[in-house]
Amino acid sequence: QVQLVESGGGLVQAGGSLRLSCAAPGRTFSKHVMGWFRQAPGKEREFVAAINRSGNTTYYADSVKGRFTISRDNAKNTVYLQMNSLKPEDTGVYYCAARLSLIVTTTAPMYNYWGQGTQVTVSS
Repeated sequence: QVQLVESGGGLVQAGGSLRLSCAAPGRTFSKHVMGWFRQAPGKEREFVAAINRSGNTTYYADSVKGRFTISRDNAKNTVYLQMNSLKPEDTGVYYCAARLSLIVTTTAPMYNYWGQGTQVTVSS
């Protein structure tokens, strides 16, 4: 079992920045592909970003490319999502997810573990 704990959400004005963190206590963090997803009110959960186990390969949704950066620190069992140039349409609950695999995927059901989510609100 992998427990994921997100932090760093909040209220920010459009154009601002936030950095989300997801901590995964335990000794198996480096064996997991990590992803970030988000869900806006009334919408389905959507893929935001993912990173492979070593951290040298990343994937992004088109809507966040060039603005968001996913990274990980395996020594600290933590994955990050740096969000810059935020827009009101980035508002939602952001979830961290882990997948025990070599293969990175953008598909939510393929992830084994999920955090509780952290709210991000971008005002216009």
